[in-house]
Amino acid sequence: MEDLNELKKIEQYVDQCMKCGFCTFFCPIYQEELVESSAARGKIFLTKQVLKGGQQLSDQAMDIIGKCLLCKACAVNCPAKTQVDRVIVGARAEQVRQQGLPLVKRLIFRHVMANRRLFGWTVKLASKLQWMIPGKQGKMKHLPDFLKALGQGRNIPAISSVLLRDQVQEVNPPWDSKAPRMRVGYFMGCATDFIFPETGLKTIEFLTRHGIEVVVPKAQSCCGTAIYFSGDLETGRMLAYRNMEAFKDLDYVVTTCATCSSSLKDYKVYLPENDKQRKEFEDFSKKIKDVTEFLVDVLDIPPQEFHLRKEFQGKTITWHDPCHLVRYQNIRNQPRRILQALQGSTYVEMPNADRCCGMGGSFSIYHYDLTKKIADRKVESVKATSADIVVTACPGCMINLADHLQRAEMPQQVRHLMDLFE
Repeated sequence: MEDLNELKKIEQYVDQCMKCGFCTFFCPIYQEELVESSAARGKIFLTKQVLKGGQQLSDQAMDIIGKCLLCKACAVNCPAKTQVDRVIVGARAEQVRQQGLPLVKRLIFRHVMANRRLFGWTVKLASKLQWMIPGKQGKMKHLPDFLKALGQGRNIPAISSVLLRDQVQEVNPPWDSKAPRMRVGYFMGCATDFIFPETGLKTIEFLTRHGIEVVVPKAQSCCGTAIYFSGDLETGRMLAYRNMEAFKDLDYVVTTCATCSSSLKDYKVYLPENDKQRKEFEDFSKKIKDVTEFLVDVLDIPPQEFHLRKEFQGKTITWHDPCHLVRYQNIRNQPRRILQALQGSTYVEMPNADRCCGMGGSFSIYHYDLTKKIADRKVESVKATSADIVVTACPGCMINLADHLQRAEMPQQVRHLMDLFE
């Protein structure tokens, strides 16, 4: 009988499931496939059978369990409060424990993403070579059809010619040169650093204008979501400790990526091996703030201090809720409070604003056909608003929304909330 270490840790969550099937009403994947194994109930049942039989997780079982966006739509609506995300991550961790990481993932996770200098060098090299990928409109590139592993015909954003880390200093004092209200660390996140540096620059400028000393530690690493959500908890813990060390002695840690803020807060959920680690991760999580909650809940900035940039004056704006913001962090009202109060624009609520856009990180690489179907529903929601600009707070969502709006030949811009302000 196989010693199922990681699965034993999540057995309590497996046992919570009442098999009611309520999850099928909310799972974006099930709604496209209408197959029992697509929903949380099917995945949990399969995990339970593996636990009961004490057998290895087969590749077929992991294909089923692994086909999950981890959007938590099932978990937050589950009458039994089953933590489905814990089950999925636990099953993936058990597979890694039994079989190890595949070669490509091992190289990427443990030797590239875990090494910030090498990661940056690799991205800079990719930036130099991206001219080989045919361009479309704006900053989007059209991925050649032969790169099917990354999604046939996918539009991807261009890598910035200058990374954010190369444009900012480590310590950024308040603009008025007065004593800072507080010292805040800025967690860049990979996508903001490599693809959307303007969002990071505007965030630092906005915060320093409001009396904040912004520290951008050079030693910060990837948040680790893609790594530990793939079951590599060992590398996830290493990155967690590296980030905790980089951001020690600061009042708060703010990020403009919903996935990153969720990940940093949730080290305490997925990574602890013992009570000592859990306490360390819990203490760190208390300092983490998504920029939307920081502006509203901590700084309590009056609406009149959010000045809309001229290029957005007279535009209609709508909001997309990232899964990692609305379900993982329960942040829903804060961005709306800002957008609804903006002078010079009109805010329109999007139907099903909190429905997953289908990105799901690497899910959209391995299951791009499903991502397209899920994203098509989001495109219809955008169309219903007649908005000019879709605003969100997750670079991953920005990439996916821009891709599918462009595929649908729709004119809407996709912007981060912090891009809107002067």
